[in-house]
Amino acid sequence: MPDRWSDGEAYERYIGRWSRLVAREFVAWLEQDQGLEWLDVGCGTGALTQVVLDFARPEAVKGVDASEGFIEAAGRAITTPRADFAICDARALCVKSASYDVAVSGLCLNFVPEPEQAVNEMVRAVRPGGTVATYVWDYAAGMEMLRYFFEAAAVLRPEAAELDEGRRFPLCQPEALRKLFEGAGLRDVVTRAIEVPTVFESFEDYWEPFLGGQGPAPGYVATLDPGAVEALRGELQRRLPRGPDGSIPLSARAWAVRGQK
Repeated sequence: MPDRWSDGEAYERYIGRWSRLVAREFVAWLEQDQGLEWLDVGCGTGALTQVVLDFARPEAVKGVDASEGFIEAAGRAITTPRADFAICDARALCVKSASYDVAVSGLCLNFVPEPEQAVNEMVRAVRPGGTVATYVWDYAAGMEMLRYFFEAAAVLRPEAAELDEGRRFPLCQPEALRKLFEGAGLRDVVTRAIEVPTVFESFEDYWEPFLGGQGPAPGYVATLDPGAVEALRGELQRRLPRGPDGSIPLSARAWAVRGQK
């Protein structure tokens, strides 16, 4: 089953809101000067782009993504003249070589069939001495909202384990990311963990985004018959922790990596 990424609003409810929290720490960690030109590869609905605009004070940011729906959503949400967006494959970036100071990517590289080519393209896009950086979820252990989902799904239907991003994406670990960046010729490569709280107001706040069809887990739910959907819903209700107010207090960890050209 292919991963589906087309509905910007559904993605925001599912992952975008949590990506924004990680993006703030990520951009601060990069410690870039103001007035630089940034490239956001796999910009999605603009979560990382907006954080760059708000906190890095860039001269300009260009966001590119292969999804027309996501680019449209980003363009509606971000209207400043300092940002522009284009539909573009991460493996063949529609930008001139050595034309940016910083190239970043949030929650994207593991979904690119050839991540090595995507990183090579990011390196090509930055000027000598520029920064290339990315972050991805720690699907194997630290992204709790998805760990609970796939563990519950696999109990009910063992074949669901094949869609588990923790199994599918070995790239999403610090040593794998380091090797990826060093293999692209980047120097001074550093990795770090970024952990943020993901507190859901209620079970419905947790469950509803899985009905939006965006990404592996919601895409899996879309293939189930109504009875199987209710069974999965019930299994998750049984497993998820609850706060005294009915909230669901989880956390999400991302792995970040940066290097210099």
